[in-house]
Amino acid sequence: MEILKKSKPIGSLKEGDSFFINGKEMKVDKQFLFQDHGNTKEMVIEIFNPESNREYQIRYFDDQVESSIEIYELLEDFQYTRREPKNVGW
Repeated sequence: MEILKKSKPIGSLKEGDSFFINGKEMKVDKQFLFQDHGNTKEMVIEIFNPESNREYQIRYFDDQVESSIEIYELLEDFQYTRREPKNVGW
């Protein structure tokens, strides 16, 4: 996955900010600490697509964003499925 554009550090994203997956604009709902591993923090950003009402999670480790970022889509059965987008940006 290629990171196309970074308007600010990913850790600074907050509610209402834009996040792009394959060129489609999504909106950040919230960001939170998922798990503190001592020397690194596992973070989650919840985003949604206002056009389709689909929800996603962006998961990453704060000390290795470029190599650890993963995208998950929330399905109707309340399970997250990993997606492999070509590019993301924020």
